[in-house]
Amino acid sequence: MARTWKCSGLRWSSDGPVLVWDGGRRSELSRGKRIAFAVPDGGARTCVGARGNPCPVRAPVPGRGTGARCEECARLDRAHSVAADTIADDPRPYHVYVAWFGPGMVKVGITAVERGSARLLEQGAVCFSWLGSGPLMAARRTEELLRAALRVPDRIPYAEKRAVRSLLSGTEAERAAEVRELHARAAALTGWPESLRPEPCRVTDHVAAFGLTGSPAALGYVVELVPGGTVSGELVAAAGPDLHLSAGVGGDGGAGGVVVLDTRLMTGWELLPAAPDDDGFTVPVRTFRREGEREQEGLF
Repeated sequence: MARTWKCSGLRWSSDGPVLVWDGGRRSELSRGKRIAFAVPDGGARTCVGARGNPCPVRAPVPGRGTGARCEECARLDRAHSVAADTIADDPRPYHVYVAWFGPGMVKVGITAVERGSARLLEQGAVCFSWLGSGPLMAARRTEELLRAALRVPDRIPYAEKRAVRSLLSGTEAERAAEVRELHARAAALTGWPESLRPEPCRVTDHVAAFGLTGSPAALGYVVELVPGGTVSGELVAAAGPDLHLSAGVGGDGGAGGVVVLDTRLMTGWELLPAAPDDDGFTVPVRTFRREGEREQEGLF
């Protein structure tokens, strides 16, 4: 039987996106690369464990979940998470940022200064600006101040980001306008912690880094992987954990298009290389719901 691979997820750096596999193997994700894999017949998705440790019982996990962890491993993972407010003594400096994902869709957040913009790339932020930097607790207080005073969330459901991204239009200046406006409102607030150093508005745009410039709009997204299913297509863009894949045919032999694959759905599965002549999807795919339309289960 052919060797199987287990995906550890997608990672972003200044050089672009990379798929990481158990054992340390890395797959560079250049535009035009063919992404093709299959789930073995009879395969099952199992918990990926927590904090680098395997799940002791290899618990089964649902195909549609993006965490790929059982309840106990998810609890252990969040027990050491800055994002979950469970760490208060991290000595590293932190950035506070404002990020834009689409019209009317902005959020505030924090990330370690040493990580640069990696966190924003991982979240699929179309553009962003730093607001300030300082100790972790000062960054947290500033984030809470902005949430309360400006009514800006610190989380946006990823499905909403993905759906808006499929309809992006406008110039870089137009995308930056909401970030600049929110940055100005934030800077005018009183009550910032003294230990947080404000930073000027300098908007970084990720459309080119994601490969979205001139790329065709995505028609839908993969709902889950299933035993015996295949995914095969040409990489046209990558944003956050998502790969935008162009496939020539659908599961029933019909016309294809660009479909988004959330790479978090790959974790927990043992995967095989797809056959060379595979070109399309035989896993559940759902169309994006446009305003006024009813969501449709099948795309192909």
